[in-house]
Amino acid sequence: MCDRAADLLLDWYDRHARDLPWRARPGAPLPDPYHVWLSEVMLQQTTVAAVIPYFEKFTTRWPDVAALAAAPEDEVMAAWAGLGYYSRARNLVKAAREVSRAGGFPTTEAELLKLPGLGDYTAAAVAAIAFERRALVVDANVERVIARLFAIEEPLPGGKKAIRAALDTITPERRAGDFAQAMMDLGSSLCRAREAQCLLCPWQAICAGREAGDPTRLPVKAPKKAKPTRTGTAFWVERDEAVWLVKRPGKGMLGGMRALPDDGWSARGDGSGVAPVAGAWRAGGMVRHSFTHFHLELGLAVHADTDPAPDGEGEWWPLDRLDDAGLPTLFAKAAALALAER
Repeated sequence: MCDRAADLLLDWYDRHARDLPWRARPGAPLPDPYHVWLSEVMLQQTTVAAVIPYFEKFTTRWPDVAALAAAPEDEVMAAWAGLGYYSRARNLVKAAREVSRAGGFPTTEAELLKLPGLGDYTAAAVAAIAFERRALVVDANVERVIARLFAIEEPLPGGKKAIRAALDTITPERRAGDFAQAMMDLGSSLCRAREAQCLLCPWQAICAGREAGDPTRLPVKAPKKAKPTRTGTAFWVERDEAVWLVKRPGKGMLGGMRALPDDGWSARGDGSGVAPVAGAWRAGGMVRHSFTHFHLELGLAVHADTDPAPDGEGEWWPLDRLDDAGLPTLFAKAAALALAER
């Protein structure tokens, strides 16, 4: 199956490759490593459709890794707002500065893994796509496709080792980047989680999962644990057409981002309900938001014409420039409630 599987997939990719702003078309020169790295970091836990406008905004504002390395972290964090998983943005700046100091990107998986924010998948993807290094590029799409192609029954996450071993048997030495991207495209278009369009698949004749019956039952997954729901409060403190914003601690959820002050809610427990300043507060609505490990019900408390400012570090941010603050989605939703009430 080994060589035939690669040939069938690459022939399909030559005809059906997606046009994406960070990609090189099949047969074209290799893409810019900066574009490959930036897109792969953005695509972690995020859809292609959501990433495209952010990628275009970033590459317009910071057209190469040296420009990104020179950018203030606050500006990068603000530009990242809305993509989520904000530690990626902090690591993006750190990695850009390391690459800039080194004079360019490392070209091997082992060296790429040393950059901040690059795990096994991202290092393998950059090595394969940007530098044509043979690598086992395994994301959720690839796990699904390989589990079906080889009819791997062992449930995830235990089955990951078998999936990786199976992928190793069909990964070619040539066209490493095209093969990796073809696997991604196959998983996102024809071999999706709840639907397998087997009649259009280049592997229909050799797929053990299809031969066994219903390929959509693969990969087998362990039951998900129910997410707990936490509660907390965000505080809208307004004065002279400005709102009080704080910067969240560098480590932890939404680290380093500007935000409304809150009552200390976390993945581990509910907020205290204690306001940052005494006074008459009124309810401003509720925001519901889901994080990886828990759901959050965030109430909004509103207090206008506050003087003096709340205790602690923060800044009065003009309401007419609130879009420039780069609030993460959770707090942008809360701010929208407060502004609608005005």
